[in-house]
Amino acid sequence: MTTLFITIRILDVFDIILTALLFYQVYRLIKGTIAINIFIGIFAVYLVWLLVRALNMQLLGSILGQFIGVGVIALIIVFQQEIRRFLILIGTRYISNRTFSIEKLFSSVSGSRPKIRVSSLIKSIKKLSERKTGALIVIARQSELETYSQTGDTLDAVTSSRLLESIFCRESPLHDGAVIIVGDKINAARCVLPVSENINIPPQFGMRHRAALGMSEQTDAAVVVISEETGGISLADGGQLIPNLNIREVSEYLEREFIHDPYVSEFT
Repeated sequence: MTTLFITIRILDVFDIILTALLFYQVYRLIKGTIAINIFIGIFAVYLVWLLVRALNMQLLGSILGQFIGVGVIALIIVFQQEIRRFLILIGTRYISNRTFSIEKLFSSVSGSRPKIRVSSLIKSIKKLSERKTGALIVIARQSELETYSQTGDTLDAVTSSRLLESIFCRESPLHDGAVIIVGDKINAARCVLPVSENINIPPQFGMRHRAALGMSEQTDAAVVVISEETGGISLADGGQLIPNLNIREVSEYLEREFIHDPYVSEFT
């Protein structure tokens, strides 16, 4: 009698762990979006195809086989936003935070990007919130967000609290839309942002919050939102929306995520 032994190598365990992590990240990306329903539908079709093959049903099997054959291309088309978010997640969270990177190599040759004026941002956010003035502020990280800056009016002005407050003033022609900040400059105002398709966004959040979440899903930027109705401050980053923050929490978050402001208060 032959005894069968299952040989498990350390490499096999490592393979299982990596696969589980990959599926977990995919689930996090599509959770709460319409893509999860599409994924379930595709998976159901695949299970039916396996059953049809097992029962040797030639006609239906050939039809579903053709559908499965172009499945990879269909998945890329259907899940293009989720794939984009996944690649951004890998690039920003697991590659760009390393000590050495191509981005840092080129920045050392051409000169690094000026530091973000965190104190100017905090001062303007605090005043806008107290006045219940709606605002949408995008803070760039690695990407300079040129595609989105081109949808608005180019400013290329040094970031200051007074300038941000005047842009979002209700009488200003630039207040409707988002401000994009790159380094120490307000790159553009009145910019149009992509709207999130997440179906789990609470109903009390309007288009500003959906635009902030959509921007954080498709880019590596952080987005600060100020509600026009309540003056509440929310922050979108990495496809997650953090609502009901006080000014201290926003300040700590920006100081932790971005370079500390090297400028003194008289510049604001």
